[in-house]
Amino acid sequence: MKERNFFAGFASIDDAQAAEKALRQAGFEAIQVDQISPYPGEGIQEVMNPLTSNFSGLSHMTLDGEFSSKSASILAATDVSASGMSDGDGMMPEVHNGVLLTAVVPEDQAEQAEQIIQQYGGNM
Repeated sequence: MKERNFFAGFASIDDAQAAEKALRQAGFEAIQVDQISPYPGEGIQEVMNPLTSNFSGLSHMTLDGEFSSKSASILAATDVSASGMSDGDGMMPEVHNGVLLTAVVPEDQAEQAEQIIQQYGGNM
């Protein structure tokens, strides 16, 4: 049986989970929702004072990244979002918010799955 794969970005986790629920109700089974990030690691998990705390750099504090080298950390800090004063140009909210829905559906039902994903704001 031929299958079709969908990778859809969402602006919020709630929208992605609503799409997942609708897909499951429609009879699709191979669905997964994940939060993703262009930066590695979990970053800072607690509130801290940047003047008195020990942190590895701006990108660790503002982008929630844990970098393996100082060069990677410096490069990530050039992202427009690193200042905390901007969220970029707003053209790709699914990347900045980091929500990805992945689905594998039978080829003959792909159109139905695509309509459900788009109905909940999925960007394919």
